[in-house]
Parts: sequence; C-alpha cells; structure tokens
Amino acid sequence: MKRVIVGISGASGVVYGIRALELLARCGVETHLVLTRHARATIAHETDLTVAQVKARASVVHGENDLGAAISSGSFPVSGMLVAPCSIKSLSGVANSFDDTLLVRAADVQLKERRPLVLLVRETPLHAGHLRLMCEATAAGAIVMPPVPAFYHRPSSVEDLVDHTVTRALDLLGFVRTDAPRWTGDRSATPIAAHPVSLG
Repeated sequence: MKRVIVGISGASGVVYGIRALELLARCGVETHLVLTRHARATIAHETDLTVAQVKARASVVHGENDLGAAISSGSFPVSGMLVAPCSIKSLSGVANSFDDTLLVRAADVQLKERRPLVLLVRETPLHAGHLRLMCEATAAGAIVMPPVPAFYHRPSSVEDLVDHTVTRALDLLGFVRTDAPRWTGDRSATPIAAHPVSLG
C-alpha cells in the first residue's frame, strides 16, 4: 500500500487538506495526518466538521509534537507529503530546516530523502520575505504550489475549485485521477471565451 503524509497548518483553506484525505482514501492510499494547533482552530472557524471528524478521514494520526513518530524518519517509506494549506510559519520552518514540530520535521525528511513535498502556500499579497522563503524551499527541493484556482473546467461551485486544486497537487505526488477535468488544448472550450467576465 502506498503512503502519503498530509499536513494541515493553521492557514485559511483547511478544506484543501481535508479534501486531499478524502480523495487519497478513494485511491486506497494510506494517509498519515499531522494537524497543527492552529489548524484545529481553523477547522472550527471554516468548516462544520469537528477535529475528530477530520482525523477520522486519515488512516493514521500523529501528534504535532510527536517527533518520535514513524514519519519523522527517512527509513519509514512514504510516497511524499502534501501540506495543505501551508502557512507562512510552516513554510519558514521548512525553508530553514527548523524541525520543532512533526509537520516541519516530516517535511524536512521528504527533502533529505529526495521525495516529493508539495506546499500549498496560502498567503496574499506577498512581501519579499515570503518570496525569499518560497525560493529557499524550492531550492531545497520542495514544490511550492499556491492554491490558485483555474476556470477552464467551468467550475460551478467552491467544491469544484477545491477539487481541481487538490487534484493538481495529488498529480505532483504521482496520484492521477482519471476522472478529473483536464485541459485538452481545445481553445473553443475555454470558459473565458464562452463566458466573458465583466469587471465593471
């Protein structure tokens, strides 16, 4: 069975991590979840789910401060890690190898083992310090993927937008959904051409 680590930090957008757990479960992937303290608070603010309900979507749940967990070692085989959403604090920890929490330690392990690490950095606008951290994390081997929505698949709901972003993130970890909408190069189907957006 393949394994993926899912980290959920306290940034806005916990739905990305929750949806990733659900889609990976559909694929039969064993998921290892790390929730930060601030993520638990954000779950209460942004969703109708309890923390226990979010944890129930994972195969294994690890404590934020359990630096002795299996996922803190490179000898524990996983396919990669997704941090969704990734706060600037978590990004800073990854970029600086400041392994004071299990989320950052597990991410650091992916980098040293040359495994995929996808960071859905959730902040805007960005100042030079944020951009520098993104560059440093990228130089270390991470994939920085801000959850910027696409519209060519003609989303009709927030759920459509979330699913498209999470699907693209899972693509980067090697889990490709064959039922997901994809750009085919057919420009006549481009939603911007079919449905112009008025900004006035």
